[in-house]
Amino acid sequence: MAGVPTRTPAVHEGILRRQSARESAARTYARALPIVPVRARGLTIEGADGRRYLDCLSGAGTLALGHNHPVVLEAIRKVLDSGAPLHVLDLATPVKDAFITELFRTLPPGLTDHARVQFCGPAGTDAVEAALKLVRAATGRTGVLAFTGAYHGMTAGSLEASGGAFDVRVTRLPYPHDYRCPFGVGGRPGAELSARWTESLLDDPKSGVRPPAGMILEPVQGEGGVIPAPDNWMRRIRQITADRAIPLIADEVQTGVGRTGAFWAVEHSGVTPDVMVLSKAIGGSLPLAVVVYRDDLDVWEPGAHAGTFRGNQLAMAAGTATLAYVRENDLAHRAATLGSRMLSQLRCMAAHFPCIGDVRGRGLMIGIELVDPEGERAQGLEWGGTLGGDSDHGHPAAASTAAHPAVGLGTTVAGLDAHALPGHAPRTDAASAELLVAETAVPAQGPYPAAPELAATLQRECLRRGLIVELGGRHASVVRLLPPLTITDEQTAAVLDRLADAMEAVARAHADGTAHTDHPLTRQSRPIPAPPHEERP
Repeated sequence: MAGVPTRTPAVHEGILRRQSARESAARTYARALPIVPVRARGLTIEGADGRRYLDCLSGAGTLALGHNHPVVLEAIRKVLDSGAPLHVLDLATPVKDAFITELFRTLPPGLTDHARVQFCGPAGTDAVEAALKLVRAATGRTGVLAFTGAYHGMTAGSLEASGGAFDVRVTRLPYPHDYRCPFGVGGRPGAELSARWTESLLDDPKSGVRPPAGMILEPVQGEGGVIPAPDNWMRRIRQITADRAIPLIADEVQTGVGRTGAFWAVEHSGVTPDVMVLSKAIGGSLPLAVVVYRDDLDVWEPGAHAGTFRGNQLAMAAGTATLAYVRENDLAHRAATLGSRMLSQLRCMAAHFPCIGDVRGRGLMIGIELVDPEGERAQGLEWGGTLGGDSDHGHPAAASTAAHPAVGLGTTVAGLDAHALPGHAPRTDAASAELLVAETAVPAQGPYPAAPELAATLQRECLRRGLIVELGGRHASVVRLLPPLTITDEQTAAVLDRLADAMEAVARAHADGTAHTDHPLTRQSRPIPAPPHEERP
């Protein structure tokens, strides 16, 4: 292949050595994944060392159709061969018109007929900046509500709304988390307490929180550890913000374009946000970012948010092809079906490895949290009665219960779900909810400590077996799977084989010595299956 270096270990090592000597210390993926891709198609990457890998990183979720999908390549070639300008600032072009038409065809009901689109700089973080500027301009307010564990980008405003920020103008709210619930309860009660805490901060004149310009959230937290928001909670948050005229911003940079089993993740709950932030997959592997919002928020002055590279014609063409292919082939449904199957098999595997604390996700956005089973468990809360399991965000309540012993199945906790305990009337404010927790809960064992070292080891063992995975979560202890939506059943089996084999090696090396060599998923890894003919690298 012209322009591709010879594939030898010497070439591979030389390129990595020069990268280390010349590139910034800020590089990230290159440190954990010391590979040199030279060719790729679909799920597979071929490195300069001649090895082939199954790529479950997919450009951090950018590659909805995998590497170099034929429809994407054809769309790019068509623009190149047409002689169309590649750089047009924000001028109207047939390519842009086709992209907007296809994008609007996919938007959630309730937004399509009243939407405006703003093209931003080509990264998702710039679209987040634009969204925050927009709601501040539209409301005349400055503050922003965001959630613990969030990740919205690396520029200043985006970082303020992300989980690791300091010295910010953002009020942080608790995000529902079954396994590591900030209230120690998980399930519906944990989500209800999160919603009530939000209401209390907004309605209490002495909370110290002024009416905000907007609220930004991820329907599934990705970098935060693959945490799906419960559908009921999403609807509750939508009602809270609507009742108080607070624009709701849905960050769908990573969750969009079929990734979670719906075209946009907000569709699982039937929620229509006021603003949607879109990037990654919408560019078909090329840089593209937009904000879509209700037309009554369109208060921009000309040039209020601009960018030299907001008119990338190749990205728009690739994006149009990707959006149309996902929609026409119902790949969102495929992601839902295959993701559910993968979660089921991974939970089966987790039952054999104590160092897997939790398996969670939605569609083809999957996380496996590694823990130290020899560490001291956190203190949770166990109710006098049993809790109603929360199965409305993509995994069965029984699976959640197995991972979090403080959450059981049975009757719903009174007062937190429109019912009353004997002697307790239903109460609606956050203080009453906290009182109810104190009166009906007793200490129980919570999750084990996070194990980032084990997760890093598992990532390395996966790479040795030809599988590329990402790490995330609060403590970088969550192994993340983001395969393309075009992954085949055979490739899925190969991914699970390699992951199970790597997990076996990690467990065997761990001090507790409880690895189970007889688990069916730890059979000898099968060879990497070749992709379909048109996707062969």
